[in-house]
Amino acid sequence: MIKCSIVKLVVQVKLLPTPEQAAALEATLRECNQAADLVARTAFTTGIIREYDLRKQTYTALKERGLGAQAAQHVIKKVAAACTTLKANLRAGNLGPPTSPRRIRAMSKPITFRPHAAQPYDDRCLSWQLQAGTVSIWTTAGRLRGVAFTCSDRQLAMLSAHRRGESDLLVRDGRWFLIATCDLPDVPVADPDGFLGVDLGIANIATTATATATGEGTRHTGRGLNAVRHRNRELRRRLQAKNTKSARRLLKKRRRTEARFAADTNHVIAKAIVTEAERTGRGIALEDLQGIRDRVRLRKPQRVTLHSWSFHQLGSFIAYKSRRAGIALVHVDPAYTSQQCSHCGHTDRANRPGQALFSCTSCGFAEHADVNAARNIAARGVVGWAVSHAA
Repeated sequence: MIKCSIVKLVVQVKLLPTPEQAAALEATLRECNQAADLVARTAFTTGIIREYDLRKQTYTALKERGLGAQAAQHVIKKVAAACTTLKANLRAGNLGPPTSPRRIRAMSKPITFRPHAAQPYDDRCLSWQLQAGTVSIWTTAGRLRGVAFTCSDRQLAMLSAHRRGESDLLVRDGRWFLIATCDLPDVPVADPDGFLGVDLGIANIATTATATATGEGTRHTGRGLNAVRHRNRELRRRLQAKNTKSARRLLKKRRRTEARFAADTNHVIAKAIVTEAERTGRGIALEDLQGIRDRVRLRKPQRVTLHSWSFHQLGSFIAYKSRRAGIALVHVDPAYTSQQCSHCGHTDRANRPGQALFSCTSCGFAEHADVNAARNIAARGVVGWAVSHAA
């Protein structure tokens, strides 16, 4: 065993407030986010984004608006975090070059918060009665006691054993939720016996293989997911064109259906990959795909698929499941993994005559293109792990 890490997970529980309680919660979210807009305007006009300095500038004004001490602190903290994130995105170029309209728009006005944006709570303004299935929560109308919630037995056990820190209050389509943070015990990460490479793609969502040219690899096809997305996209297009009251109502009802389906698919694939690595004692090597949407050039019919492809979500699922299981995880440079021969190392665009076929022009090695790429990723994972953990 070589190191330990803390695994942070979130548990979503559904609140079951009475109409009076729901009204108080709704008013609280509106007031907190209006206050956040006020703090954000102060940050924009003064250039102050540090939480401590923002507190000196705005805390008194928030208290005069009727916010409690802890609520005011969390509003200021939320704005400071948003400003820091915006600054980091600008510095990293995630909003485009200095002359791009998107970047100019982001820099020319204060950050704003939706009226129902999530509001963080700590243990001073939110307490859990887990056995009774209720919470006591601060609102602008006073403390609400006995607000019922529901969750599974597994979630309840997780809350009871591992809940730490803040919980976020939010509302979606009239339904209220608390998102609680749980810190799981340290999990020792074992020294891996080789690596399982994971190639992420569109035709195949994920393909796994080891560095050695043995076995056929495992391909998790994206055909079913892409078919569902295409069907939903066509349905959205027809409903938007119709633009009747019932069509808009149906659009609102269906807007998260695809996201839930994709998340479930990604959970299943991530669990299968982590289980395979755990069974074989290997680590997992993932491509570092940050910025792929800006780098990759595709034909027009493929662009919608790329931009709706939840590869980041799948990667994050694999990452946290790996940490829970104590499996080593490394991210590698994906450059030329689809053009490089995993057998002899020769790299050439001509090695990839088709989407699914890899045929080396140097040594004649042939294999499914995604499996070959996964083998290259696995080999780079071995090297990356050795370099980062050299004695």
